[in-house]
Amino acid sequence: MFYYLLYPLRDIFFGFNVFRYITFRAVMASITAFLVTVLIAPFMIRFLSKLNFKQTIEREGFSKLYEQHKGKDKVPTMGGFLILGGVVVSTVLWADILNRYVLLSLLTMVWLGAIGFVDDWLKLSKKNSKGLTAANKIFGQLAIGIFIGTFLYFDSPGWQQVSVPFFKNWLLAMGPLYIVFVVMILVGASNAVNLTDGLDGLAIGCTSMIALTYGIFSYVTGNVKFSDYLQIPFIPGTGELAVFCAVLFGASIGFLWFNSHPASVFMGDTGSLALGGALGVVAIFTKKEILLAIVGGVFVMEALSVMIQVTSYKLHKKRIFLMAPIHHHFQLKGLSESKVVIRFWIISLILALTGLAALKLQ
Repeated sequence: MFYYLLYPLRDIFFGFNVFRYITFRAVMASITAFLVTVLIAPFMIRFLSKLNFKQTIEREGFSKLYEQHKGKDKVPTMGGFLILGGVVVSTVLWADILNRYVLLSLLTMVWLGAIGFVDDWLKLSKKNSKGLTAANKIFGQLAIGIFIGTFLYFDSPGWQQVSVPFFKNWLLAMGPLYIVFVVMILVGASNAVNLTDGLDGLAIGCTSMIALTYGIFSYVTGNVKFSDYLQIPFIPGTGELAVFCAVLFGASIGFLWFNSHPASVFMGDTGSLALGGALGVVAIFTKKEILLAIVGGVFVMEALSVMIQVTSYKLHKKRIFLMAPIHHHFQLKGLSESKVVIRFWIISLILALTGLAALKLQ
């Protein structure tokens, strides 16, 4: 909004010229998202508490950790509305809202946030941890994945080629399978963040690092000089996603202010599905889809731990981990919640730096 309202006035006041720069708007958008989230949070937390929207933690297979987590049943959930609110407001204010990549990223995030809201609402209204059926949740995720994949597939043949990290000239030509690939990225990313959101500050802390990393990816991908220097595909218009990623970062650290241990609010599926979808769709638009498995390695590790645990138990009636997702395994090993979270943050930071290194090492 500011871009369209103030930048045209640069001839009247030269200071308005700064609104042309993505870097300036990204920084301001991040600060705005942080402030919006932090200022609204106390009111939202009180409102959710008054409605008795509390997390259900006593569920099947959780008895071993119930003593460590029992106080969390008094903490309100559905705090993902804080994140969504901060992202939508700040993006509309500071980004080029008519940019198609920004619009589709917002659409993806809001759509998956709505699915998460329905899931949270059913859990809270029925006072159990089931929520939406797996089939209904997957159907909603598939719908947005198919929409984005189909849009890109018919937009340009170039989208059907997927770059491989660390290999400059190695492109995977996927053809119609590209739509399936996009669906897998969005469904996988949203569910992986959802599985990671089990300890105070864990998912949101990792999300903030990934968002910042993909903000850099977006900027260089949308800049013809940087993309040429780094020998990565130049995609006009994706530079504006740097503002969107900066907003994700600002809203994430704003939410972390209240979600850090001991948490005052949980994001619920409303936040986790939305954040995962946002990261996934930005990875797709910047053609750094496979690199998301490295930068978002903590989320991949969490999702794989669940898949391995379920498969092993079904085939051999044996559990590989003491409990899945893997962050609970380390808790049962005797590590405190804070130590597990901080160590996973460190791993996420290292993986983010590795992803940035991949820009040059190709």
